[in-house]
Amino acid sequence: MSFQLRREEVLDAAGLAAMLEDSPARAAQAILLAAGEGEVEAQALLGQILLDGQGIAQDQPLALRWFGIAAGRGHLMARNMLGRCHEHGWGCAADASVAAQHYRIAAEAGLDWAMYNLANLLATGRGVTVDRQQALALYRRAAELGHAKSMNLLGRYLEEGQVCQADPLAARDWYRRSAEGGDFRGQFSFAAVLAGEGRIDDAVIWLEKALAVGNLNFLRVASQTLADATDLRIQALATRYQRRADELTRTA
Repeated sequence: MSFQLRREEVLDAAGLAAMLEDSPARAAQAILLAAGEGEVEAQALLGQILLDGQGIAQDQPLALRWFGIAAGRGHLMARNMLGRCHEHGWGCAADASVAAQHYRIAAEAGLDWAMYNLANLLATGRGVTVDRQQALALYRRAAELGHAKSMNLLGRYLEEGQVCQADPLAARDWYRRSAEGGDFRGQFSFAAVLAGEGRIDDAVIWLEKALAVGNLNFLRVASQTLADATDLRIQALATRYQRRADELTRTA
């Protein structure tokens, strides 16, 4: 099928992203045209749809190539995605040390997602020397920029007193902000705090939200945690978490 696209559609990167929701094939053609005309946002977006196979045949090596083009022109999310590709072996051999180099470039330029990804490597020593102090600093910087996943991890450091003084009140606040920001792990963490305060009804609300958007690995682990809960209302959610995990396994 052939689409006729107006020039303003081709060059409107924000419009391209919206178009992906309504017509992936039409959007893919528009993104290809815009990327070819040198639109850096479209070049980064082309890398993403090639990586995901959204509206276009999946091609991880070609995705890597387009991320590289956009990153070379200063696109920070494309630089972060180069890191993701090298970390996970998408279109190239997996190499966490190379991933860390890309994350660091984007993190130092102020990208919250790159701060989070680099912190994950530093916290676990993948591709870099373990440095939990620096990981904490990066999670904090990203959290302060509004990165919901980093908020949850910052909360965990503060709750457990990992390489910092324990601060349960600050941890609670970061969990709340992460939950409100839409991170399913933050929602689960905040629910645990609420349950500990005896606010079971509120905890269940957040557990329901986490159930709706959580990924497979999270749901599997969370279902086991919920099964050990003392409150029957929370314990009952374990079956629903496992059922949802089974659904995602079948569609994977």
